[in-house]
Amino acid sequence: QVALYKSVPTRLLSRAWGRLNQVELPTWLRKPVYSLYIWTFGVNMKEAAVEDLHHYRNLSEFFRRKLKPQARPVCCVHSVISPSDGKILNFGQVKNCEVEQVKGVTYSLESFLGPRISTEEMHFSQAPPGNSFQQQLVTKEGNELYHCVIYLAPGDYHCFHSPTDWTVSHRRHFPGSLMSVNPGVARWIKELFCHNERVVLTGDWKHGFFSLTAVGATNVGSIRIYFDQDLHTNSPSYSKGSYNDFSFISNNNKEGIPMRKGEHLGEFNLGSTIVLIFEAPKDFKFNLKAGQKIRFGEALGSL
Repeated sequence: QVALYKSVPTRLLSRAWGRLNQVELPTWLRKPVYSLYIWTFGVNMKEAAVEDLHHYRNLSEFFRRKLKPQARPVCCVHSVISPSDGKILNFGQVKNCEVEQVKGVTYSLESFLGPRISTEEMHFSQAPPGNSFQQQLVTKEGNELYHCVIYLAPGDYHCFHSPTDWTVSHRRHFPGSLMSVNPGVARWIKELFCHNERVVLTGDWKHGFFSLTAVGATNVGSIRIYFDQDLHTNSPSYSKGSYNDFSFISNNNKEGIPMRKGEHLGEFNLGSTIVLIFEAPKDFKFNLKAGQKIRFGEALGSL
């Protein structure tokens, strides 16, 4: 069954869905189409910056709707906030170079992030190459590596934001499958997140290494990072296991891309998953429960 599902041309279907989303709907058809979607997925349009359904020319514009400015207050007390609306699938310390995508189903940290980025592109010293991949990411003695997985359902707000104050120095784009990342499928297919197309942003925050990965899914071939104009996702062809690197560190920009907590970072076309993997001191605590709903701006954890 797994092999049969993997053989489904999800990338082709996602591109077709993307083109359908771009088709401008007649004004008279917009309200019934969007109302059906709202009813099916429980969308709260009272939070939308524009509530009038006739304003959205196509499904893509509706999916990427913005919120009213005060709809998601950003928590100032906690050090890491949720970058998006969604459901918490998993969180905790990374152990034995393995990360849980859902409870009991793991994937390799190195397969997910790809080979270690060269020291020249990072602001901080890195551990000796003889250590494990996980240990190489931890830059300060006494720190641990943590992870958090957030699933965005089709009815959720589809933009994502910076989860903390940090500097993005590198982007790695993995073309790949676009299988569903629904929790039921995530329990079924091991290393699902390593098979799917994803965009890994890496850099550093005040405690060391920090990364945010946007994972694509069926009908979510389009992942957009606002400051990265060179990123193009869901292209017609790709080599399995390949990836493309791009550095934001250059002769003209030694610092990378500074991001403030809560700042707009990117968007999906529909729903998907965000994975945070970051370094923090041992007394970092998550304020979460697995399976809980969370909204952009709410606290994930703090010191």
